[in-house]
Amino acid sequence: MPFVSYDRESMTSKSASNSSTETVPSRPRFAVEPGPGQESVWDYPRPPAIRRDGRLVEVRDGNAVVARSHGAYKVMETASPPTFYLPRADIDFDLLVPVRDTTYCEWKGKATYWALARNPAAPVGWCYERPRPRFEVIREYLAFYPGLVDCCLDGEQVKTQPGRFYGGWITSEVVGPFKGEPGTGHW
Repeated sequence: MPFVSYDRESMTSKSASNSSTETVPSRPRFAVEPGPGQESVWDYPRPPAIRRDGRLVEVRDGNAVVARSHGAYKVMETASPPTFYLPRADIDFDLLVPVRDTTYCEWKGKATYWALARNPAAPVGWCYERPRPRFEVIREYLAFYPGLVDCCLDGEQVKTQPGRFYGGWITSEVVGPFKGEPGTGHW
């Protein structure tokens, strides 16, 4: 899929939970300048934007295919690598089990978690069963943590976003620095 540029004006929006207007920030001086075919995570908006992404997304546990999809949504938020949410129809739920843990995202709402059936105590993905209205398009879609399962985007192996909490997908098309790296706790 070709590089997609983002029109800053169309990314200006109001948060569903906050009446203040949020916009795409100016890229800070310390941000890496994107090259051809790349995008800076510092050009992503806050609150996050969502775009359909038709590239092949694959998630594996060793040789087992956990998910394979051309119907993902890409969620992009300032300072974080994008996260890919996959439709349930493209996921092998024989390989997954629900986990009781939940967390809350200020933008998307309550997240539920999924683990590999072979290791039910270690979540490898999450889902918004009833997201806030702005994120309704990813209702019941699952996202996966690269590094806990093998994730590929159009054949490229995804690198793990630093930090124990984050699930962004680092590929050659995005430049940072990324939230979660040492010294970024104040972002």
